[in-house]
Amino acid sequence: MRRIRLYNARILTMLDGCEVSRGEVWIKDCVIEKVILSETTDVSAFYFDEEIDCMGNLLLPGFKNCHAHGPMTFLRSYADDLPLQKWLNEKIFPAEAKLKKEDIYTLMQLAVLEYISSGITTSFEMYFYPEVIAAACKDMGFKVVISGTVFGNDDNKDEAIETLKNDYSKLHKCNDLVDYRLGFHSEYSCSKALMEDIAKLSEELKAPVYMHNSETEKEVNDCIKRYGVTPVQLMDNLGLFEYGGAGHHLVYTTEKDREILREKNIYVVTNPSSNLKLASGIAPVKEYLDEGIKVAIGTDGPASNNNLNFFKEMYLTSALQKVKYKDAAAVSPYDILKMATVNGAELLGLNECNSIAEGKQADIILIDLLRPNMQPYNNIVNNIVYSGSVDNVLMTMIAGKVLYVDGKYRTGIDPLDVYARANYIIRRIECSL
Repeated sequence: MRRIRLYNARILTMLDGCEVSRGEVWIKDCVIEKVILSETTDVSAFYFDEEIDCMGNLLLPGFKNCHAHGPMTFLRSYADDLPLQKWLNEKIFPAEAKLKKEDIYTLMQLAVLEYISSGITTSFEMYFYPEVIAAACKDMGFKVVISGTVFGNDDNKDEAIETLKNDYSKLHKCNDLVDYRLGFHSEYSCSKALMEDIAKLSEELKAPVYMHNSETEKEVNDCIKRYGVTPVQLMDNLGLFEYGGAGHHLVYTTEKDREILREKNIYVVTNPSSNLKLASGIAPVKEYLDEGIKVAIGTDGPASNNNLNFFKEMYLTSALQKVKYKDAAAVSPYDILKMATVNGAELLGLNECNSIAEGKQADIILIDLLRPNMQPYNNIVNNIVYSGSVDNVLMTMIAGKVLYVDGKYRTGIDPLDVYARANYIIRRIECSL
């Protein structure tokens, strides 16, 4: 048993609106043992293995990155300034075809280093070789949920379904840090028969399904030409939404689409940086919230972002809605922060990680308020969303273990070694193209 005391802190539990309290948090192994909302506490009768003076800084539930392709770190700044389909077909897919299975381990390690320095305590990864992603995250103590990413036509649909079944069997809730969900790449990369079989598998397992959905106007228009309906309506017709799930992006939706999303409890994962950089558009987040549709936030991959900075995603989610609707109060900072923490945890099935409360998992970050960008304390929640930075992340704790503190990593790996291996991988791939 290991006990940690985080004291002299401001605490935003995410249980009680945007109220910030003074107090301390006790952690026993991986679980929050006590939350004491009092400035003075007598601890003379208690023993702690580690006591951390938070110096009046803010404890907050960790951010949940609900859509990412972490191993695409090797393509950061490699194929910029192209529209989505050209970017995918001419640059990304050819480079990915040169990846080796062992490359994924290094590239995911690089992503995790960036995640934890950004205050991200869980990511939802959609990429190849999920067992390697799981191993990299487990070895570093990082929490990950992995989505299936199959695609294909009628000729290889049986192989794709077998892959989903096998990965689900091996990785679904396989340990405290790793989970797996059914998923496929997108409507435009899968045949109708393959999507029908995924729906059957969802029914068999009583499991939600996740996919890229309605990211561009072209994607939506092409789907209407093929099937006479939008991607959302097609997937609903095929039975893919019977057990919930999420659509990544959902930039272009109709009133009927949104009715389906609400009724089937489908989450929207907005990815503002990626959608801007690929010129895909701005998702109607305000309308989703107004219509009772839950929204979470993702970074997408470092090939289309190009970084994994969650503060940037929160700011853009807010600012873009102001511009889209010409309304300075379109989405409140607290609602943005809720998307980044509570909603993200619920989407991933991690309700035990959605707040700072007794009995919850100790997935906690410490935000440095003693920086110029966080002063004065007019509104701490607004400061986080509007002026926060990765430089404000003092500590990232996952399952009761401190993985990042004061700019130093406690992951058991040498970051310089990871950087060197990642550079070798992309140089090798470039030489083979």
